[in-house]
Amino acid sequence: MAELQTVFGIHAVESLIRNGLHRVTNAWIDDKRSDKKIVEIKTALQQVGISIEFNDKKTLDKLAKGGNHQGVVVAAQLPIELTEQALKKAVKEQAEAFYLVLDQVTDPHNLGACLRTALAVGVQGVIVPKDNACRLTATVCKVASGAAENIPVYRVTNLARTLDWLKTEGVWLSGAAGEADLLHYQAELTGSVAIVMGAEGKGLRRLTRDACDQLIKIPMSGQIESLNVSVATGVILYEAHRQRSIATN
Repeated sequence: MAELQTVFGIHAVESLIRNGLHRVTNAWIDDKRSDKKIVEIKTALQQVGISIEFNDKKTLDKLAKGGNHQGVVVAAQLPIELTEQALKKAVKEQAEAFYLVLDQVTDPHNLGACLRTALAVGVQGVIVPKDNACRLTATVCKVASGAAENIPVYRVTNLARTLDWLKTEGVWLSGAAGEADLLHYQAELTGSVAIVMGAEGKGLRRLTRDACDQLIKIPMSGQIESLNVSVATGVILYEAHRQRSIATN
């Protein structure tokens, strides 16, 4: 059985019901709550036969480890990560690819934020290496606010080899690097592309950098040398989204 995560709070549980109801295994609801949102959540869970326990607030406080549960806590299976074979199948079936590659991003908050932004701009999947990279944990899912359930995450054994394969499929690789000469808004980010982002503090590994077709950077004022990886990912992805929106209009 897949690893379980605890999800609590009305907004978080509503998002899970919309995007991953099939993963919910159990639920606990405050027996003193009968407001509209709680009733809607209870009804949605009961309609698919999910077991609900009605407990006092102290029990829910314990289940949520002191978090603001707002009267509802559920247990759900974590989203399943996909394989390299699934990635190849998806790319071959897409007329135009738009992917995000995260090279050894280990912080769950950064991964969650990247997933959320990637979904917002229409990225078709996020590619991560097998080793030295954060997995889809409960923290990642919470930060992603539903994105982890809606965007494929592909974990590959050899990232450099996967990048080389993407290039044979016509995917243009744009890697973010502080030493690059090309600014991100000067780069061509339309067509089949993958945005490649490096790890927190380390940037792209050499083999990852060498696999990229072009290196791009975000202009900085000089007082700050670099941005958090999730912030930098957002900046570049939204520039790609802007260019791609213009190209299709």
